[in-house]
Amino acid sequence: QVQLVESGGGLVQAGGSLRLSCAASGRTFSSDTMAWFRQAPGKEREFVATIRLIDGSTYHADSVKGRFTIARDNAKNTMLLQMNNLKPEDTAVYYCAARSRRSYGGIVYSGSWDYDDWGQGTQVTVSS
Repeated sequence: QVQLVESGGGLVQAGGSLRLSCAASGRTFSSDTMAWFRQAPGKEREFVATIRLIDGSTYHADSVKGRFTIARDNAKNTMLLQMNNLKPEDTAVYYCAARSRRSYGGIVYSGSWDYDDWGQGTQVTVSS
């Protein structure tokens, strides 16, 4: 069993920044693809960004491209999400996800069904 623990959420004004972290622990962590999703009240879970740990390749949703950056620290089994120029519509619970199945280069894994392990989420609230 893999445990994923998010941290770094909070309340910020529009235009501000936050940095989310996701720490992985448990059985030998062998995931090669991780991602961030978010879910606002009354809405479906939404893909934010994904990263392939073996080569650092990334993909960001259009709604966050240019403002959010996904990154990883393999030595620490930690994934990061730097969020800049935050907007009220970014308000949501942000979830860290890891894929335990084999991943293939050139494929963007952006569906929640692509991931097997999830964190408990961290709340991000952006005030206008």
